[in-house]
Amino acid sequence: MVSSSTPSSNILVINSGSSSIKFALFDMNNQQAMLTGLAERLNETPQISWKIADANKASTNLQNQGHEAAFSFIIQLLEEHNLLEAVSGVGHRVVHGGESFSASVEITDQVLQQLDKLNHLAPLHNPVNVQGIRAAQKLLPNVPQVAVFDTAFHQTMPQAAYMYAVPLDWYQQYGVRRYGFHGTSYRYIVGECARRLNKEASDLNILCAHLGNGCSATAIRHGESIDTSMGLTPIEGLAMGTRSGNIDPGLVEFIANIENKNIADVMQVLNKKSGLLGLSGISNDMRTLLEHEQQGNDNARLAIDTFCYRVARELSALSVGLERIDAIVFTGGIGEHAAVIRSRIMAFWRNSSIQLDQDLNNKNGDQTGCISIPGSDKAMVIATNEELMIAQDTFGVCQHA
Repeated sequence: MVSSSTPSSNILVINSGSSSIKFALFDMNNQQAMLTGLAERLNETPQISWKIADANKASTNLQNQGHEAAFSFIIQLLEEHNLLEAVSGVGHRVVHGGESFSASVEITDQVLQQLDKLNHLAPLHNPVNVQGIRAAQKLLPNVPQVAVFDTAFHQTMPQAAYMYAVPLDWYQQYGVRRYGFHGTSYRYIVGECARRLNKEASDLNILCAHLGNGCSATAIRHGESIDTSMGLTPIEGLAMGTRSGNIDPGLVEFIANIENKNIADVMQVLNKKSGLLGLSGISNDMRTLLEHEQQGNDNARLAIDTFCYRVARELSALSVGLERIDAIVFTGGIGEHAAVIRSRIMAFWRNSSIQLDQDLNNKNGDQTGCISIPGSDKAMVIATNEELMIAQDTFGVCQHA
């Protein structure tokens, strides 16, 4: 059995998706996760796996479907390991906060009403995020709940960066603008990069590429986002695992007409069957594509080259907003672990003044995460930790509530 730490020091982090809940319990005394897990296939044949501290991973099938059943099981796990009583807050990842939320907030009835009004901006994400919130509220009614928004970090972007060149009333009436995502990851990177470079966050100017199944890049000036690659929705910007990234908007009408599809059908393809998967016809997993490329598969090579070129082009474009660049930071599953992808990105960026140290790059960085040679502009690899960032926000909000 795992004994609880000092009272009111534990924060439960919830990331609720359409058919899954990712969760972690943090002891905020040492900023470490004591319990982590994933409940998936919630609307089919639900399964849940978890790991307590250093114990072996365990899993089971759930008897009931849906988010509330999964959350009930998570509560049961906490009780069994004497961890529930010390839970002082529950932090929820919420994808879209629109212009309503520029920071993490305690969830009240008014906050939930405002979130409902934002559903049109993220119809695939926000409703299920709220579903997880309501399940947690029902089962932990006396524990504060906090919403942490993917979009909040990017609310510092200037108008010239976030406005689309479309009729102004689309923005005024419907909120059509660029919002950006992965903000919780970028906030963590700002703090960690500043620490490693011995700078104040307010003096930090970096370009950061968050590369995973979802990908984005952001220009950060004086510790704040000034531009980012994702927009109104997470499909804009870089080529991703299954998302197309930037396309000619006329492509949607062209394919709809020529294949007799409606807009929803085309958008489904652009979101779920494009990107690395669409170009390669093999997989959305970069590791799989690298293996196939080694075996001589031209489509795998094309997908990887397109991915890397788009990242290089986006980083170069984002650099226009920075008077200097203290570092270029790679994060996310691909950014943190795929040395060959980092090398190919920098090879495509021909006028960059960064030169990678191949030994350091192959080791994913030295003790500071540096992967560039001495005298070169700095490139770094920093592992992100969105769950810890959510826990820290939640703990802070609960302390000041």
